[in-house]
Amino acid sequence: MSGQGMAGNREFSWRRWLSIALRTLHLVGVVLAGVAFLGGGAHAVAGVALMLLSGLALFALDLWQRPDYWREVAGAFILVKLVVLVAMLAAPGLAALLFWFLVVASSVVSHAPHNVRHRRILG
Repeated sequence: MSGQGMAGNREFSWRRWLSIALRTLHLVGVVLAGVAFLGGGAHAVAGVALMLLSGLALFALDLWQRPDYWREVAGAFILVKLVVLVAMLAAPGLAALLFWFLVVASSVVSHAPHNVRHRRILG
């Protein structure tokens, strides 16, 4: 392990490639879930499971690297996404609308400037 720049950050040599692989799986899950929620496909469970597992793995990786990540906008937004995902499953009639909310809000948060994404909002 070697530190990268900011105090408290942890890094390992293949973290970047692991993150890319997990993000790729996450997008596959999003597409599968989107097809199911928007087109009535049969892959909702597989898509949601892949989104959830890969998303939690990405969150764990981010928390390992920066333990205070959950206190930042990007980290706290993970909790919002989990609540919306549960709402999609609990209220299938709203699933399509909630799916688009997640796609748009996730894009905004993940592509916002660094000082917005990593602004501390909790604690």
